[in-house]
Amino acid sequence: MIVKEKILIAYFSWSENTRSIAKQIHQFVGGDIFEIQRAENYPVSYNALLDLAKKEIRSGEKPELKNKLLTIDDYNHIFIGFPNWWNTFPAPVLTFLSAYDFSGKTIIPFCTHGGGGIGKSVSNIAKQCPEAEILEIISINGNSVNNQNATVENWLNKVLKTSIR
Repeated sequence: MIVKEKILIAYFSWSENTRSIAKQIHQFVGGDIFEIQRAENYPVSYNALLDLAKKEIRSGEKPELKNKLLTIDDYNHIFIGFPNWWNTFPAPVLTFLSAYDFSGKTIIPFCTHGGGGIGKSVSNIAKQCPEAEILEIISINGNSVNNQNATVENWLNKVLKTSIR
């Protein structure tokens, strides 16, 4: 699939699951890839991660990011990928969404999860980016991310046909 619009695939991944889906999307649509990374790494211990991530989400914290894009102005379509943590996206994604003006942009969210689906992530993206168009999200269980090429391709054909033609 060749897309003529300028595309960004921005994602946050702690366990590699969301990264896997971001790479699959990139294979189909090209564009630029940007990994959203917290400046200070999350703990390696899963329980310590859970405690810190829950605290960040509940407090609305926006942790500093390791890297920033110079501009988002050049992109028309922005894929935003994340794992579902406590019914929404992780705090570094909040930092990313708050750092740029998404007015007039098309956001295409994708989510990995351990059984929780998308939660409130789409409505929370809409709150952060009220002037953006948000297309249909895809939600993939983290246990099956490596076998999703057909699912990702079908989703892309569906959402991109409605927005890029």
